[in-house]
Amino acid sequence: MNNAISIDKDYLLEKISLSSHFTSSRLSSVTALQGVLMKGGTGEIHLYATNLNSFYHTLIKIEVKAPFQVILEPKKIMEFLSLLPPGKVTVEIKEKQVVIIQQKTRGTFPIISSEEFPLPPKLDEKEKKIKTANFTKGLPLVLFAASTDETRLVLSGVNFLTQDDEMVMVATDGFRLSLQRYKGDNNIGSMIIPSSFLSEILKFIKGEEVFFGHSASEKTILFRVGDDEFFSRLIEGDYPPFEKVIPVERKTIVIADREELLRKVKLISVFARDLSHIVVIEVTKEGLRLQPKTETDDGNIAQQEAEVSGEDQRVAFNYKFVLDILNHISSKKIKIEL
Repeated sequence: MNNAISIDKDYLLEKISLSSHFTSSRLSSVTALQGVLMKGGTGEIHLYATNLNSFYHTLIKIEVKAPFQVILEPKKIMEFLSLLPPGKVTVEIKEKQVVIIQQKTRGTFPIISSEEFPLPPKLDEKEKKIKTANFTKGLPLVLFAASTDETRLVLSGVNFLTQDDEMVMVATDGFRLSLQRYKGDNNIGSMIIPSSFLSEILKFIKGEEVFFGHSASEKTILFRVGDDEFFSRLIEGDYPPFEKVIPVERKTIVIADREELLRKVKLISVFARDLSHIVVIEVTKEGLRLQPKTETDDGNIAQQEAEVSGEDQRVAFNYKFVLDILNHISSKKIKIEL
């Protein structure tokens, strides 16, 4: 096997870098999964990467002298390409190595030896076009609440469902819950999608057309953006009945400036993080009074004016959870119901 292709350096770096996001980082995994499969055929090159839970595939249209298939170790190749000046590079595919050449600069990289590489599953459902705005704006508002605990697999995903002709996205880690509703024809059905996968693909959805596919038999979904395809296994299991933890009545309503509240919570967190990480918020007609939860009154207080209607209240939260939601909301004013 001896093949050579000429390709733009930045374009090749972009595609290999994107592929590397979906390789396996576990040392115990099969060596091939730590690499990127490059498969050349008539007039095109395919790149594949997977960690077995998610898959990535892209197509590069380029002249290829003869078919080939190699598994690349991406890290050194990415570093090498990033240091080259813009322009074309020649990639020579050899029996046991790949050589990248640009003028008088030459880099040689070993090939990962493996006869098998798992490819993405075939999807049996026709793809449909979806509106990206609901995902790019709504997903960040729920992803932060998903669990990172791998022993609670169901909670590590975002639950999608349809209620009253609305698409609902909900995530919880058992301590806080975030829910978004959208009207329209963007419903993708009921399923639990890994939050780590959704966080990854959000980086590459930038107002472009996005197509969605689903295979019930393979329990796999697909997001396609241009020539890039992102696959993920769905999480199996029953999502907790989240509706039961959402209050159905409210005794107090607070309307406050978001940026000011964010700043006040950060101020109190200076003291709260040395203790219980808990911030106590007292709500009165005058506004909000914030202080860290302590056994003694140390006088560390921040106050904020706000529009308050209803009863006086005294509540306590982990300040990190409060900062999470305030950092992800973009509106000037926020409404708090207690």
